[in-house]
Amino acid sequence: MNRKLIRPNLAEIKEKMRSESVRKKSHPPYDTHAENYYHLKQMNKKTPMAVVFEDGEIVEGCIEWYDKKCLKLNRDNAPNLLIYKNSIKYLYKLNDTKEKNKKMKK
Repeated sequence: MNRKLIRPNLAEIKEKMRSESVRKKSHPPYDTHAENYYHLKQMNKKTPMAVVFEDGEIVEGCIEWYDKKCLKLNRDNAPNLLIYKNSIKYLYKLNDTKEKNKKMKK
């Protein structure tokens, strides 16, 4: 009974190690879709929102639809607005501010 020792080829092992080291972790995605989720949630609930522009002007209404660069604000007693997102400083819910004011007065 003659047994033969099987040895792996070192060149193959080195090549595998090189190919594994070349593969790096991928970067996290640039877009988390959190903004899309937030807009959809406010649209479905028809939440009254306030939009604050870069110059400080505040406009109130409900978000009717949104795009990658725009937001359509539906207002009750005024014409609807199509707003570019790059002109928006921030958004907030009108219900939240009313509740906070009520709590502060009590």
